[in-house]
Amino acid sequence: MSALVDIIQGLGGIFLTVVNVYIWVVIISALISFVNPDPYNPIVQFLHRVTQPAYKLVRRFIRTDFNGIDLAPFVIIVFLQIVIVLITALLNSL
Repeated sequence: MSALVDIIQGLGGIFLTVVNVYIWVVIISALISFVNPDPYNPIVQFLHRVTQPAYKLVRRFIRTDFNGIDLAPFVIIVFLQIVIVLITALLNSL
């Protein structure tokens, strides 16, 4: 049974790493949006393709535009931080 717990904890660790990387991608995308980047830059295109589906999902359920400031990245980061806390607690209880 210990091997199964180790496998689950390893997969959980990989999942948490992916979530942390996505949080950084959202932060970088939000910061880059302030400087009006070149839309043909491959990095900007990658960030846009990776983050826009999550932004659209959040915007569908919550109004995120307040006085010209888009709070969708903030909502996504808070949600992902909650996911990290829950998954970490679940993995530590095994």
